[in-house]
Amino acid sequence: MLPNERRRWIELEIINQGKVDIEKLAKQLNVSTMTIRRDLAKLEEEGKIVRTHGGAIYPKALVQETPYLAKKGKNIRQKKAIARKALEFIPESANIILDSGTTTMEVAKLLKGREDLTIITNDIKIAAELTESKLKVIVTGGELQNRVGTLYGWPTQELLKNIHADIFFLGAHAVDIESGVTAPTFEKSLIKKLMIQAAETTWLLADSSKFNQKAFSFVCDLSRLEGIITDSGLSEEDRNNYEEYVTIYSVDED
Repeated sequence: MLPNERRRWIELEIINQGKVDIEKLAKQLNVSTMTIRRDLAKLEEEGKIVRTHGGAIYPKALVQETPYLAKKGKNIRQKKAIARKALEFIPESANIILDSGTTTMEVAKLLKGREDLTIITNDIKIAAELTESKLKVIVTGGELQNRVGTLYGWPTQELLKNIHADIFFLGAHAVDIESGVTAPTFEKSLIKKLMIQAAETTWLLADSSKFNQKAFSFVCDLSRLEGIITDSGLSEEDRNNYEEYVTIYSVDED
């Protein structure tokens, strides 16, 4: 089979199956795995596929920003279960950075009864949730992202450059083995990077719908994370693949 014919065959296989495995393709086409890797690289250059760890998938649209009201009730049982697990990693009298997001909002709700913590957040809805609590709450300031509730811009950046926290709970738009954690906008990924730099440890809180997704702007590699807390919807195959790079905690929702 000529290279162009082989690549077309692979492309059709990915379209029909959704994903392919390098080892299997090499056996099916009786060529080396290196040949398949070069074919996949060529197809990715042409925008026809997206390479993954050990294979390739059919390209999906990049994850876009979602308004708060649209994501508020989505996967809510999973988010609550993830938040409950996250509490196990919070030490006494800790300084905690809570990223903007609906999963971190669930963490905030569970922390309202505590008195020993300092919460730093760039989410005005999280700050409002903690208004009646006895926690010390620091809001980053900055420009408000309408319909989302996130603060960003130079005031946010300046505060984050001048603090030190014990733990950061990072919200996710998309997570992928090769692309790492990504966000819909450059401004948002920059804030998340500064939050990571400001904290001793970073935990990613991500329900299983966020996995194998990519967004526009890079935040960090998986190796930068202390671990990922997710729900039981992650397949065993995906979990095993991700655990080659980072510790995964899967929790059962009620």
